[in-house]
Amino acid sequence: MFVLILATLLFSVRVSDAETGSSVWGRTSCWLRDYCITLVEGEITAEAGLCVVIPCSFTVPKDIKVLHIVWFKCESTERNCGVGDMIFHSKTFSDQVQSEFKGRVSLLESDVSQKNCSIIVNDLKESDSGTYQLRVKASSKEGSCRFPQRAPVSVKGLSQRPTVMIPPLTEGQLTTLTCTAPGLCSGSEPTFTWRWRGGGESDADLTGNITAFKTENVTEFAKRRSSTLSFSPSAEHHGTNITCTILFQGHVSTEETATLSVSCE
Repeated sequence: MFVLILATLLFSVRVSDAETGSSVWGRTSCWLRDYCITLVEGEITAEAGLCVVIPCSFTVPKDIKVLHIVWFKCESTERNCGVGDMIFHSKTFSDQVQSEFKGRVSLLESDVSQKNCSIIVNDLKESDSGTYQLRVKASSKEGSCRFPQRAPVSVKGLSQRPTVMIPPLTEGQLTTLTCTAPGLCSGSEPTFTWRWRGGGESDADLTGNITAFKTENVTEFAKRRSSTLSFSPSAEHHGTNITCTILFQGHVSTEETATLSVSCE
């Protein structure tokens, strides 16, 4: 997941050499009067609750104007996708887009004339696994071109955990803990919860000021989300555990536990 997003952050649309049919990040195929598409090779893997980016670029003959692009998720590899398989339309024909994908899919580059067809799908579910296919609507007698190449995506259960940062703790001195969510994007804002386990077996709220989250923009589409907790540690907290739990859309959750070490002044 991180590798894919990093590659996309560095990604600039590049069309492959016509002889090799390959590029630095994918493979290019051309037909129909130089209609070409470049898609990443192999299966794209992602995890539920987070997001996935499908890198994509295309070209059309110079005399043709691109009107809009459409993405489909195909349930079968035996046929082309139909209208009922539509998950995104750059003209936002919301009545044709599958309801479960509405608001979750967007282009990385909104200007379709740039021929960057990369999309991001947020708030992933395991049911989003499948093959994704592109259609380009152009101002030509062909009307539109449905590229037969497909991008296979596999969404597994969330295995990544939050990162909990704990500075040196000194008894009686105000300090701030930070919990950062996994992944660079999730679409909807996740919910953060802090729990403290003392000498007993039951969990309790850790007294202090909890901020819901802060968002650090990495790019326009990628964000790091984190929560901070401020409190004054005491000897009671030494050797106890603090847990940060994050809840994503679709009841997908993950957590990380860290042990507190408090020193005396």
